[in-house]
Amino acid sequence: MHIQIVLFDGFDLLDVIAPYEVFTAAAMYSNETITVELVSAEGERMVTSGVNHLQIKASSKLDLTRKGIILVPGAFGSVHDNGPESIPVKLQQVTETNLRNLLKEAIKKPDILLSTVCGGSLILAMSGLLENRHAVTHHMGMELLSATNAIPVNARIVEDANLVTGGGVTSGLDVALYLVERELGPRIAHAVEQLFEYERRGTVWKAEGNIPKENHRGNLVEETSHHSSTQSNETENFQGKWDTTIYTPIGKLSVLLNLTNIDGKILGTAQQEEDIVTLENPVLEGNQLKWSMEVSKPISLNLKFTVSVDGNNMIGEAKAGMLPASKLIGHRIL
Repeated sequence: MHIQIVLFDGFDLLDVIAPYEVFTAAAMYSNETITVELVSAEGERMVTSGVNHLQIKASSKLDLTRKGIILVPGAFGSVHDNGPESIPVKLQQVTETNLRNLLKEAIKKPDILLSTVCGGSLILAMSGLLENRHAVTHHMGMELLSATNAIPVNARIVEDANLVTGGGVTSGLDVALYLVERELGPRIAHAVEQLFEYERRGTVWKAEGNIPKENHRGNLVEETSHHSSTQSNETENFQGKWDTTIYTPIGKLSVLLNLTNIDGKILGTAQQEEDIVTLENPVLEGNQLKWSMEVSKPISLNLKFTVSVDGNNMIGEAKAGMLPASKLIGHRIL
């Protein structure tokens, strides 16, 4: 069995080192030949981690002709801003490298098991590879998973066919121990657990078995009337065509909004280059208009918008999960 652990600039050390040690220990106990390799999309090079810029050498290029396991770690950095050292920016930069294309090919191969640790699943999600796939990531990134049309599952480890994802900062140990059990059996996994004096956490979630009944207790939903917030004098303020710009951490997006008022209710569309989408559930709350919308560039996301207008000027923000809010400004052109 061959295991390739992918390095990229800004990777999290713990996401790499913990699985590397688990797989190396499993090789000590197995009669099967097990090889573990640190690789990159570019080939042999020194790769700078996000932890104090510590460098580790990738020995070769990620090889999709080798069957086995490919493990993608998350990134290390700040989650409180959108600067160059922030995790969202680092993850987005990864999707702009050749690793994105390699992962697109890897997830199609039946003899490759693709696995991720913590934020590693967000790299796949932001590359458009997890649509309608069950996955987990760090708890701060679960909304972003949903925004990319993945199916987030609140579990320590989630398996969906040839995809195994782990959530949480220390989940590299748990993912690797599960993969050892999955591929080599529980006895070898147990031996590694005894060596490390660590027992794997959590039940591995799979779309199998009986479906739990929903617990409706405490889940009452309060119905709210929007009558007062859909008065015609408020909705008319938003009518028209709006030339808007969204300032994201990775560049500017130009979006043309077309908003109409029908019987006191706001409807609308958004055009991004040649793509036109309908605004999802536009709701006026006070003097703010809120809606959700799919964007396809620079990555496929479901963004949540909150905007207000002052005369012919619009200002607001767009948000997707843990990604920093992006400022929106625009003006009415018709």
